[in-house]
Amino acid sequence: MKRRDLLTLASAPLLAACATPPTSAPAEATTAPPAPGEAALAASAPAPAASAASTPLPPPPPREWRAAWIATVANIDWPSKPGLPAAQQQAEIRALCDTAARVGLNALILQVRTSADALYESALEPWSEYLTGTQGRHPGYDPLAVWLAEARSRGLELHAWFNPYRARHSTARSALAESHVGRAHPGWVRRYGDQLWMDPGEAAAAEQTLAVVRDVLARYAVDGVHIDDYFYPYPWQNPATKQEVDFPDEAPWQAYLAGGGSLARADWRRYNVNALVKRLYALAHEVRPGTRVGISPFGLPQPGRRPAGIAGFSQYDKLYADVELWLREGWLDYLAPQLYWPRAQTAQAFEPLLQAWRSLNPLGRPIHPGLFTSRIDASDKSWPVDEVLAQIELIRRLSPGSGHIHFSMAALAQNRRGIADALRRGAYAAG
Repeated sequence: MKRRDLLTLASAPLLAACATPPTSAPAEATTAPPAPGEAALAASAPAPAASAASTPLPPPPPREWRAAWIATVANIDWPSKPGLPAAQQQAEIRALCDTAARVGLNALILQVRTSADALYESALEPWSEYLTGTQGRHPGYDPLAVWLAEARSRGLELHAWFNPYRARHSTARSALAESHVGRAHPGWVRRYGDQLWMDPGEAAAAEQTLAVVRDVLARYAVDGVHIDDYFYPYPWQNPATKQEVDFPDEAPWQAYLAGGGSLARADWRRYNVNALVKRLYALAHEVRPGTRVGISPFGLPQPGRRPAGIAGFSQYDKLYADVELWLREGWLDYLAPQLYWPRAQTAQAFEPLLQAWRSLNPLGRPIHPGLFTSRIDASDKSWPVDEVLAQIELIRRLSPGSGHIHFSMAALAQNRRGIADALRRGAYAAG
């Protein structure tokens, strides 16, 4: 996915840990919406107060949660490039874990599924090309097992991060493996712009994602399951016409209507996403009790629920992600909104947005904002280190004992402009 300049254009998609670096519910619930007259609209309507009150709160983290995303798509954070020998990839794992512990982090969020692929031993999806350069080629070891062992030995949590729908990233170069969903089940997949996407309207595509998450949780003792802001894809504009192109889900939409469905198309799309989120939450706690489910959405709430003066892209209307519903229903254990703007950017100001998400959180789920630490770089548009430090202080003042997540680990590993040193000696000095 292409990165835009997030400092000036909140109307452009954020890539949160899934893009190239900036250059400058009951487990068995149905995924098909009910017919007219049934409870289909409940998935997109405010939950009754009794429903929220009856949902148990997850235990709070024992200490301030200091995490970083490890993005593997396009080799953003790890491995540094595809095709490295297994020993070198493992040396990089140890180095990143050493850095995390030395700086003062206590959790890492590792991307284990970038685009219907796997960075672990899987019988369901092929090996990621970002390991070897060729999708489906075994890297000679089990990366997730090594990451778990190295994180554990340093007292770090490890959360497994999945992209639920993307089937091929724009940076992909190798051919799809025979077992990849794009070849094994092409009817579930749509081409949209320069990517392939598993259609959220195809029930079988959702089942595939849930099966993948179940498989990982059953075999790996990860501390959490994490998904980000990629639900329906960010809008793609036809370069010839300069017009936004709608996602090509006509086949499942017509099937839904033929089956008696009565939701408007946007509500149907939100229903599809809501159903997946609800089921994923139930599944995670069923398979591995005590695991934490985190979601990291785009940082702006619905247009009608924003503070005065806040403006920009609507994930509710474009990604069909009803994050506010998920908070009300308790279908997550922590929310990590991507607050990737500086404090002084009025239309997307950091502090009012953090306050807004806190106010939309009736069950008191932990809010761990995503910080755009990678915006500290060598360019003339770099953020000053003090911007990130000040955002951490704001989080501490407004949400004592909460936490935050850095996008991404590369900025800390490279100690850009001294950010890792500043954290270790200052914000994280107290342990």
